[in-house]
Amino acid sequence: MTVLLVALGAAVGAPLRYLTDQALRRRAGSFPLGTFVVNIAGSLLLGFLIGLPVPHAAGALLGTGFCGALTTYSTFSLEALTLFQRGERFRSLAYVVTSLILGLAAAWLGHQAGAAL
Repeated sequence: MTVLLVALGAAVGAPLRYLTDQALRRRAGSFPLGTFVVNIAGSLLLGFLIGLPVPHAAGALLGTGFCGALTTYSTFSLEALTLFQRGERFRSLAYVVTSLILGLAAAWLGHQAGAAL
């Protein structure tokens, strides 16, 4: 049953990531805004879920499935590398640093909000 919940969450998270990326791609030039936004939002949501805490089934559906498919470390890494290789070294560094700092801050804020409930 758990694997079905993970698959269901992923079936929603992955298309949402794709649609977000497509919607934001034209607005940000070479900066990978779509991946940046979904990774920060996913960190916030996962922190919130962990802070609650949620039952195992909800964690599988929303945490592992939805957040796992919504966020993407591999795309983040590839986009940072691509920016670097294209000579946009400052933009690449800014992407990595801001993603890390804001992702951690979002997870912390989400956790604090969830724990407060």
